[in-house]
Amino acid sequence: MIQGSGRCHYHPERTGLGICVECRHVVCRECTTQFEGINRCASCLEKRLKALEGPSERREWTVGNVLLALVGAAVVYGGVLLLSRMATGL
Repeated sequence: MIQGSGRCHYHPERTGLGICVECRHVVCRECTTQFEGINRCASCLEKRLKALEGPSERREWTVGNVLLALVGAAVVYGGVLLLSRMATGL
């Protein structure tokens, strides 16, 4: 955070302490947060934390997915049996 001048973007009645490195808004002491060694405003910190969480969507197992997995396993198993019989000459 570099020294800023002016008023806090979130609290206009307060003197600004510095500038958020992401949004470039002037912020006061209360609005300054440090994460990963860098000072950010609370809004930018929240965005950063959400980005670090990654996708939270989890796919459900459906009947189609289970059947596809079983067919795939059967094909692999059949291929292994076929190759083993070919290798032994049966």
